[in-house]
Amino acid sequence: MRNCRYLLPLALLLAACSPKTSIECTVEGAPQADIAVKLLDVNVYKVLDTFRTDASGRMRCGVDVKAGQPEFIYLFRADRKIASLLLSAGERVTVKTDTLGRYQVEGSPESALLADVERRMSTFSQTVNSTDDPAGITAAYLSYYRECTRYVMENPTSLTVVPVLFQQLDENTPVFSQYTDAILFRKTVDSLKTVYPESRYVKALEKETVRRENAMQMQTMIGNAGTLGYPDLNLPDVNGQKVLLSSIEAKAVLLHFWDSSVPEDKMFNLDVLKPVWERWAGRGLQIYAVDVNTDKATWASVLRAQNLPWVNVNDGLGASSPAVRLYNVGSVPVSFLLSGGGLTASVNGEKALDKELSRILK
Repeated sequence: MRNCRYLLPLALLLAACSPKTSIECTVEGAPQADIAVKLLDVNVYKVLDTFRTDASGRMRCGVDVKAGQPEFIYLFRADRKIASLLLSAGERVTVKTDTLGRYQVEGSPESALLADVERRMSTFSQTVNSTDDPAGITAAYLSYYRECTRYVMENPTSLTVVPVLFQQLDENTPVFSQYTDAILFRKTVDSLKTVYPESRYVKALEKETVRRENAMQMQTMIGNAGTLGYPDLNLPDVNGQKVLLSSIEAKAVLLHFWDSSVPEDKMFNLDVLKPVWERWAGRGLQIYAVDVNTDKATWASVLRAQNLPWVNVNDGLGASSPAVRLYNVGSVPVSFLLSGGGLTASVNGEKALDKELSRILK
């Protein structure tokens, strides 16, 4: 044990001596030129440093890259991107490029893949921009879409799939624009998380994946609405089991939105909903209560304390829940009465509920 006092200084020495990820770049036709090294911070460029090339157009620099967290690094001359790199900790990369951004890279397998990804996108863009024929553009897009899908599926643990999934045809049109693409996004992000759980890019992709999953769920609900006469919901109860709104067998269903963190909403349960339930449940009423509180533990605690006997669900997404957006819920509490396969009324208050229920459940 007498040598333990040397362990910490040795660890610090090793950390200090750990080599940076290094870039040696030659820019053809750019002697004494300023080259900016930029980090892609999810969706914006962050300038790390600026270096000047020598008389031969050469420059060297080091970049801090954490182990297990590769970074997208870009070289710029003025406003033009001249090289794109995906660097891992400790790599020594050699880049040869020109002032137009035609580059080659050695020493980084992921950077080589990224270069190929960008070349494919460039070729596709040139094809689309060179024709005014709608049929030709559609054919080019479908071919490229299939090519990108194949690339993502064949490289499930490569971070190069992230820019592929985020590619845009234009400012408002992503390459992956179908609702069902959410399935591919989920499969990909789950694979990447096994390798790069702390990566900022994987976290950004997961956020986009959740957004797309919500949109796909909403699209399904809207599709069902045409058949049912109201948007269907399929949300988890306190045990995590999803309950389909349309599966409830009752003459009348009160779809109720509330927030278990708000005292007034909790009092509404006791002062309004419970008395209404006691009067009408035996005559064909069921309540489907959607809590918009993102804290599921608080929600479960309120359910136990108030002993609410009806169907209670919560997807934990709060205001971002597809259910909230689908029913255009701007504030809570708010209730909708469903009967006969359709939405009959938006109701609030005990008297209004009793009036509608007496008409439906007479």
